Amino acid sequence: MANFAKSNVPRFSVDVYQNEYLPEGGREVNAIVTVTATGGGTIGSAVAAPHLYAPGEGPSAAVVLMVDCSGSMDYPPTKMRNARDATAAAIDALRDGVHFAVVGGTHAAKEVYPGAGRLAVADAATREQARRALRTLSAGGGTAIGTWLKLADRLLASADVAIRHGILLTDGRNEHESSEDLKAALQACAGRFTCDARGVGTDWEVKEVTAIASGLLGSADIVADPAGLADDFTRMMETAMGKEVADVALRLWTPLGATVKFVKQVAPAVEELTGRRTGAGPRSGDYPLGSWGDESRDYHVCVEVPAAGVGQEMLAARLSLVIPQPAGASAGSGADGVHKLGAQGLVRAVWTDDMAASTSINPQVAHYTGQAELAHVIQQGLDLRKAGDFDGATSKLGRAVQLASVSGNADTAKLLAKVVDVVDATTGTVRLKARVEEADEMTLETRSTKTVRVKK
Repeated sequence: MANFAKSNVPRFSVDVYQNEYLPEGGREVNAIVTVTATGGGTIGSAVAAPHLYAPGEGPSAAVVLMVDCSGSMDYPPTKMRNARDATAAAIDALRDGVHFAVVGGTHAAKEVYPGAGRLAVADAATREQARRALRTLSAGGGTAIGTWLKLADRLLASADVAIRHGILLTDGRNEHESSEDLKAALQACAGRFTCDARGVGTDWEVKEVTAIASGLLGSADIVADPAGLADDFTRMMETAMGKEVADVALRLWTPLGATVKFVKQVAPAVEELTGRRTGAGPRSGDYPLGSWGDESRDYHVCVEVPAAGVGQEMLAARLSLVIPQPAGASAGSGADGVHKLGAQGLVRAVWTDDMAASTSINPQVAHYTGQAELAHVIQQGLDLRKAGDFDGATSKLGRAVQLASVSGNADTAKLLAKVVDVVDATTGTVRLKARVEEADEMTLETRSTKTVRVKK
């Protein structure tokens, strides 16, 4: 494993796509905001934690791997072996200097490596020690995922680092704690670390795994065949190692009389952010965007403004990117206690009597409105199918096929074709398949929020 030197600070940019024209009396302003980070180096750039490190000093990331060790992981016996191999592969993908730990999860959480409430620092020796410790993992016991997350939080909090990340693997339902306990654990961990969650096999609950990833701003997916775990864990760890900036927030200011109706991520996946707003001064709020590497994401912002007459115009919202700093931080922080990333965008409203202008829907807004509806109707269709409402399910999944076809979302279209027979994609005419593989249905549900970027 090579050591990575500190590199360039990533540059953030904000691009706003909207139709600013409203009819007389119109109030709703929609915009797609593209946030892009480019030109960064490795984790540990000055932006990631300006209050923690001088250039080139110290590890800047910590990762905890949470591995399901409940009794069901022994059926078939190869599942536990695949999980051990996958965790070893992820450890191999760690960069030198990254803090890490392995947690075994049952109805309780157990430190597998290094133990004693601490984290190891990745190098050739600690990776080998961790691989040896993984050989002790065996299946037995229940499942209480909230306890795994709380232990991961305690371990990650012990490291003075910029990036804190978890990787969680489960093969079963969270049967040994209440849903309220898991929800409380997620709320306690939110904003403290990000987490990718994976379900292996087909005996786990999709909504539980996706809720974990959503609550902790990570990704969720299914690995139906345990043999694919090692490749998936390696990709997850490589992505985590590419994160350079933690705790980025979208700061949204609106003028007096205007209100934010919603903020949601719409690419690369649909993620509702509206309820996660935290106050940031008069008429301003911060929406968490998680950790960033070199990447681009799209967000849909909807603002309701006071009605106005033809010829009037106003600034409906001002967007900026910030990193809220801990108390006492000074380096790179402004007087308002945030580190500003220097990227801003404006959302405008202009009232006109030109009907063609005011009724035109911006292509980006139209595309992502359709993608958000696609995710919604897939969930509705699958829920109705499970409830035995086959007519309702056919209608919703037919609409999903139509939306996937129109938007060019080929991956989702392929997944839908494993659940329904497509008669006419253009009109959304489908028939429910009489028999559907459980893995295919779970894959569609898990990946239903994944979107395709609009062609700009």
